[in-house]
Amino acid sequence: MSHNTPPNPGSPPYTRGIHPNMYKDRIWTMRQYAGFSDPSSTNSRFKSLLRSGQSGLSVAFDLPTQLGLDSDDPLSMGEVGRVGVPIDSLVDMRELFDGIDLSKVSTSMTINAPAPVLLAMYTVVAEESGIPLDKLTGTIQNDVLKEYMARGLYIHPPNHSMRLAVDLIEWCSKHTPKWNPISVSGYHIREAGSTAPQEVGLTISNALSYIDAAIERGLDIDSFCPRLSFFFGCHNDFIEEVCKFRAARTLWYEIMNERYDFSDIKSARMRFHTQTAGVTLTAQQSKNNVVRVAFQALAAVLGGTQSLHTNGYDEALGLPTEESATLALRTQQIIANEIGVTKHVDPLGGSPLVEDITRNIIEEAKIVVNQIDSLGGAIEGVKLGTQAKMIHESAWKQQKQLEDLESRVVGVNVFVEEEASYPAGQAIASDAQESQIKKIMELKSSRSEDKVRTSLSQLETAVESGDNLIEYIRNACKNHATVGEICSVLRDKMGTWVAPGGV
Repeated sequence: MSHNTPPNPGSPPYTRGIHPNMYKDRIWTMRQYAGFSDPSSTNSRFKSLLRSGQSGLSVAFDLPTQLGLDSDDPLSMGEVGRVGVPIDSLVDMRELFDGIDLSKVSTSMTINAPAPVLLAMYTVVAEESGIPLDKLTGTIQNDVLKEYMARGLYIHPPNHSMRLAVDLIEWCSKHTPKWNPISVSGYHIREAGSTAPQEVGLTISNALSYIDAAIERGLDIDSFCPRLSFFFGCHNDFIEEVCKFRAARTLWYEIMNERYDFSDIKSARMRFHTQTAGVTLTAQQSKNNVVRVAFQALAAVLGGTQSLHTNGYDEALGLPTEESATLALRTQQIIANEIGVTKHVDPLGGSPLVEDITRNIIEEAKIVVNQIDSLGGAIEGVKLGTQAKMIHESAWKQQKQLEDLESRVVGVNVFVEEEASYPAGQAIASDAQESQIKKIMELKSSRSEDKVRTSLSQLETAVESGDNLIEYIRNACKNHATVGEICSVLRDKMGTWVAPGGV
């Protein structure tokens, strides 16, 4: 195999990075993910992270919000504020960003099934603060396909979910030109147990489905594709992970060139956020996670990421405390400022080993893309449960390797020690649910029920007529309809779904 170094950074196929000088010109965005208890506690954490030098916000929503349920829904019991922040209405969204200038900070929102509702609320809050929509920068995940494969937090059948995702892409391409309306996510696919090439292949397959659906809607590829972003995990196999990022960019460029006719080169230039791998963190000897996270973050930087979240060392035990969240941010700052890697672009490029592994991942990921294509694309695969089965089989193999000591994890199956106690993780306010329910009751007693009813019935009509739903959802938000009420209209009209195999 030839070991020629690929073309220069900043030029196709972008193996070596999407900018000629990469971090010599501009460091990656340090974007720590946060959300817990209630909007005001999360707002305080955001402000503390911004004071510590973080350059972008990233919102973690609690489970009920991710499923489009209000905090007073019986199904929300015991989950309010646990794995993220509860957002029931515009009141919460205002509180979440109180005192933060949304024209100066870029915000990432990890929300999928109810993504249109949460982005609608965010845009209304921005407008209330006098910020024009075309000034907003950030990303909304809005990638519901991976929910069917890896995470399970979907609401509607796949075709209806795709309609909502494309509604958001279409609306953003017209109103929020600097906003990324979808972040196609391999992270959760990898966390659920896929291999590195499967993570790349399945993520690219999903992205192709969104592009096809948007083009079918009548959108010009260059009107939305340059704002498409990606999200990958970064795991423990250091060299493989560096190569994975190089491979993903290359394969994306190659496939885009083969399949689509675009004139803006940015349509084929893969930009991505990276998060260190939550699934590799151990509850045992949790301080060891500091080292794991540092190596994973370094691999992401050497692989050319645009933005990075580093996990807190105590996340196997609970949400990160302020101390562990700060240390995770400092880990990125040390990589950026102290160890010299940012002086070089693609420092490992040209190494025979790195070029070989990069090419192998491209070839293996291409096989995955072709396999999904042969079924008719990602949506057809989801209906058959193909991707979920692929991920489960890979996860089972990894579990077996762990049990047979073929893969070694310090503190878990090698160098094990008895531990007297474990750190506690971030405490969640015990009255989180009560205070959210109180807020909903106060909101409902003070808003105009007529306006709420009218805006929800207009949304219902729009679902039936096939209109783009975003403005109708924004209108309902402005009239103080709750997330649960808006999603309930969508549930009634679009239905719900259970995946094959119950995943």
